[in-house]
Amino acid sequence: MKRLFDIFIGLSLILSMAGCARESMAELTERVFDRAVEQFVLMDSNLSETEFPRSLDEDGNLVKSDIKWWCVGFYPGSLWYTYEYTGDEQIKTLADKYTRRITVEGLNYDHDLGFEVWCSYGNAFRLTADESYKPEIEEAAALLATRYSPTVKAIRSWNNPHKGFRVIIDNMMNLELLEEAARMFGCDSLSHIARMHANTTMANHFREDFTSWHLVNYEDTDGSVRHRKTVQGYSDDSAWARGQAWALYGYTMMYRETGCEEYLQQAVNVGNMILGHLPEDGVAYWDFNDPDIPDTYRDASAAAVMASAYIELSGYVGKKQGKEYFAVAEKIIRTLASDEYLCAPGECHGFLLKHSVGSIPHDSEVDAPLTYADYYFLEALIRYNNI
Repeated sequence: MKRLFDIFIGLSLILSMAGCARESMAELTERVFDRAVEQFVLMDSNLSETEFPRSLDEDGNLVKSDIKWWCVGFYPGSLWYTYEYTGDEQIKTLADKYTRRITVEGLNYDHDLGFEVWCSYGNAFRLTADESYKPEIEEAAALLATRYSPTVKAIRSWNNPHKGFRVIIDNMMNLELLEEAARMFGCDSLSHIARMHANTTMANHFREDFTSWHLVNYEDTDGSVRHRKTVQGYSDDSAWARGQAWALYGYTMMYRETGCEEYLQQAVNVGNMILGHLPEDGVAYWDFNDPDIPDTYRDASAAAVMASAYIELSGYVGKKQGKEYFAVAEKIIRTLASDEYLCAPGECHGFLLKHSVGSIPHDSEVDAPLTYADYYFLEALIRYNNI
């Protein structure tokens, strides 16, 4: 009898300890932002006065960029999110330094102006109300609007008109700059452009199962579709994971900005589709249709974007559906915050997350840290904490 009692007590203690071992989300958030402070200060020490972080090469060396790279807004944006949570004045100083290092006149005038300027200057103004950040926002929005074609009813992504009017799903993310600038500066035409682009993308970028092609190429003259491709995915007919994440985030954001129910329904359709493709731990494989799954790469950047989008979307739908979206976001966050994905202190030259995928078809930034993975991971934590 005593032996049975001892076994019972032992099992009870084990179960009790297991229950206590689960880190709360508050503890996880504190741990990640503490790590972010340490990592981002280290990153700053590795950069010169004109450089931004890009990734790591195959040998683990830091790959840097100048202002022309489309990701320059993500490191200052990550610094602003870290300051928002921690209140650390050293981080605020760094955030301001890297934000002001970005000037619209120094950027490539392409569709990534939203990534470059809204993630940096947009967050800077949101958190400080400093009017000196606004001119770059206004100029960037105006330049982005010049890429709009009233014939195609979309914003041109990549340059070189000889290859047609090319539009990629990533463009949905840059519409936030237009919507926010329309509100800030009283320019309704910017909002009109954003909505027309979202409508055209909804009509032409999605398959019947709500997966998205990466690129749609239009005729300049009449707006008809030339062809559809998936440039950074496994094949033209595959569902490239980060493209699906851009779609989920983009239409969730457009619903927030406009209140248009069609955008909410599109976000729900895409969100439900993604749920059917996620592995048990929530971190997506780089392409949903890679035949080598599960023996292929995960993409922490796609997962981070999805987590942030699901948290926001959870607040726009019914209670049951919202709980499902919120739960999968928490699962993704917990996985990304694990030792498998979170860089150890002093590791990765100052990046926060490992195991992202830039473009496998181009053999670029494969299984490497990426600044936008860090940015959307921290945004997801901020959103979770706010709820």
